[in-house]
Amino acid sequence: MIAITGGGTGGHLVIARAIKEELNKRGLKPIYIGSTAGQDQTWFENDKGFEKTYFLESRGVVNKKGIHKVLALFTIIRSAFTCKALFKKHQVKYVFSVGGYSAAPASFGALLCGIPLYIHEQNAIQGKLNSLLRPFSKAFFSSYDAKATMTSYPVSETFFKSRRERSDLKTIIFLGGSQGATFINHLALKMAKLLQQEGIAIIHQTGKKEFEQMKKFYEDEGILADVFDFSNAIPEKLARADFAISRSGASTLWELCAANVPALFIPYPHAAANHQHFNAKALADQKAALILPQQDIDPVALLTHIKSINLSNVSKKLSQLIHDGGAQEIVDFMLQPKK
Repeated sequence: MIAITGGGTGGHLVIARAIKEELNKRGLKPIYIGSTAGQDQTWFENDKGFEKTYFLESRGVVNKKGIHKVLALFTIIRSAFTCKALFKKHQVKYVFSVGGYSAAPASFGALLCGIPLYIHEQNAIQGKLNSLLRPFSKAFFSSYDAKATMTSYPVSETFFKSRRERSDLKTIIFLGGSQGATFINHLALKMAKLLQQEGIAIIHQTGKKEFEQMKKFYEDEGILADVFDFSNAIPEKLARADFAISRSGASTLWELCAANVPALFIPYPHAAANHQHFNAKALADQKAALILPQQDIDPVALLTHIKSINLSNVSKKLSQLIHDGGAQEIVDFMLQPKK
């Protein structure tokens, strides 16, 4: 039995889901241990791909002070002993962590039990918990760190089916993530009329909070656009896109890579350790993406710059940065016979 742990945000949970799906392909059902906080329950509470799901009380420690930090640590330690009992009950042989505060109890529980701990780091900058536990892990997977067990980023194969070489700028997709991004939403509105004049189609993921406002703008202005708050059909939408303007959370970034969609990344400036900037920089340094800080951006100058990009060259570079089978590589490594 394998236990998958960690989460809090979609960026963590999408990796947990990818590993779960790969195990399911092999006839294996893992258990999942997450937190009552964050998005863990929403994603996995009713997921039949898990033998059993558990959601324990857990909170982040890093930003806590004084007695609140002590209480958070006490909660993690208490939950770690709960995990020990769960591991015994399910005869868990391996623990796979995707990081985040949700991962703390089961990760420490694995160390207490002497169960091999495997860690996946999604971002170019390591999370605090992953940095702490890395020396004790059996393997540390990363698509950025040359000293880690390198694997292709686990992206659903549906994104690879969207792969094609872009050559003409016919459609731009704006991506703010499932929660939406106000800055990107309003940049899209500033660019909308320019794009319409150029005959460039618009796909716009708004997030739920500003969906109605964004939808009304397009309707009032008579601009045809594919506007949505959240969709499970992102691979199909990326297949239609020739360029993306997006945040640079790791999952979104690598999904765009998998689909070979050239992109301008505008990192969320308040992300922990500015990790979104470094995620995007890893591609920008290889001339496989553009990166701009969040500030006032001139829509006319930006569109002129985008039109000057050799989309074909960038698409080809992106195709060399990721390959299908990242989840398979990780599961193969975990399940390989140990010497």
